[in-house]
Amino acid sequence: MRIRSHRRVLAGLAAVSLLVAACGGSDDAAPAEEPADEPAAEPAADSPADGCASIDQVKLQLQWFTQAQFAGYYAAIDQGYYADHCLEVTILEGGVDIVPQTQLANGDVDFALAWVPKALASREAGADIVNIAQIFQRSGTLQVSFKDSGISSVADFSGKKIGNWGYGNEYEIFAALGAEGLDPASDVELVGQNFDMVALLEGEIDAAEAMTYNEYAQVLEAVNPDTGALYTADDFNVISYEEIGVGMLQDAIWADGARLASDAAYKDIATRFVAASMLGWAHCRDDVQSCTDIVLGAGPTLGASHQMWQMNEVNKLIWPSTSGVGYIDEAAWNRTAEISQQTPNLEGTTVLTAAPSDGSYTNDIVEAAWALLADSGADLFGEGFSPMSVTLNEGGN
Repeated sequence: MRIRSHRRVLAGLAAVSLLVAACGGSDDAAPAEEPADEPAAEPAADSPADGCASIDQVKLQLQWFTQAQFAGYYAAIDQGYYADHCLEVTILEGGVDIVPQTQLANGDVDFALAWVPKALASREAGADIVNIAQIFQRSGTLQVSFKDSGISSVADFSGKKIGNWGYGNEYEIFAALGAEGLDPASDVELVGQNFDMVALLEGEIDAAEAMTYNEYAQVLEAVNPDTGALYTADDFNVISYEEIGVGMLQDAIWADGARLASDAAYKDIATRFVAASMLGWAHCRDDVQSCTDIVLGAGPTLGASHQMWQMNEVNKLIWPSTSGVGYIDEAAWNRTAEISQQTPNLEGTTVLTAAPSDGSYTNDIVEAAWALLADSGADLFGEGFSPMSVTLNEGGN
């Protein structure tokens, strides 16, 4: 298996088992071995692709268009990790009108990437989907404003035009307003925002919603008309929803709940898919340039320096992974669920009307994936991760 030699070796399956036992969660720690009535996952992590008895076809639905937000999955194809696990994975791009968890629930794809609150809302509405790997451990949502706007905290949103994308991306904004005691219907003017920073740069809104890895880079790639040079971080105030305590879990891998419960072959595929995806993300942590090039080869809309920035920022949301990559932390899960139940929107309704039902997430697949990779030499924790410094070019080129 093509595991890079500079990755640190896990201290064996016993160490993984100790880690799992130390971590909290609504699921009991999975046993080190597959249940006796289910086939063992195959092939082993170090088996060559040409040793596969058969190749399983897998469709993965992204949340958005091709970009470094999803680099780990593209890397798992490029580096042969899926092939080494006897999988042939087809990645389907997302878009404004594509709801990944709906594609999954309808049986159009095998796995989907979705933010947790959005997917839980779909689950509450009847979609039988389960979070099997929480890839992003931290929220990357920001609210960005010019320094001269005077917006340095959520309290300063009062009386201002606050941009948001809608489509379920606004939940953290409502949570922040609620925590500050601001009424979203009367204390602020919420303005629909395109998935770019044009409205902020043209002065149409006072603060724009942005992701650390995407839209925030877009303002730093823009030319300041007053100086003729690119804007810098010193030109803006940035509020991180993660830092102020209302960050919600975002990119996770979701599986079909019914298939997971009744189809041993699908559960085996899910384990191998998650294991190979973990290797893809570890590769992107260890070789940012390689993964940037992989994404660029897949044809993203934005250019090289933007994708390099995005890869670096996405790594910050994953690494270091204290409990191990993909593990669903109970405290973070509960915070997301509670915010989803307690934060009213403009109409006074909340994302969820009740706590998520039992089985909404499981760490069983992650733990089985860890076991599959125990002898692979892969570092699944990234304790020594250090982000790099990225220079953006005009327009992200």
